[in-house]
Amino acid sequence: MKKCLRACHELDVSCPVKECRYWINHEQEKNCTFESIRRNDCMTLREVGERLNISYVRVKQIQDKTLKKISHLLK
Repeated sequence: MKKCLRACHELDVSCPVKECRYWINHEQEKNCTFESIRRNDCMTLREVGERLNISYVRVKQIQDKTLKKISHLLK
């Protein structure tokens, strides 16, 4: 667990550092991508989109592009 997330747990607050690359606008999960993953493990594209404030279609596009890159690396 990241140090900042550990501090947020100890203080029982959501992360205030919006400049952090892992910050998401989801206070129920302490505004942290790592906390969201820890709590939910697997999520639907719609759930991911809600946390990132983008459409699930955009999440699908990002997923497809990522999988294409990975497949090229494995060849």
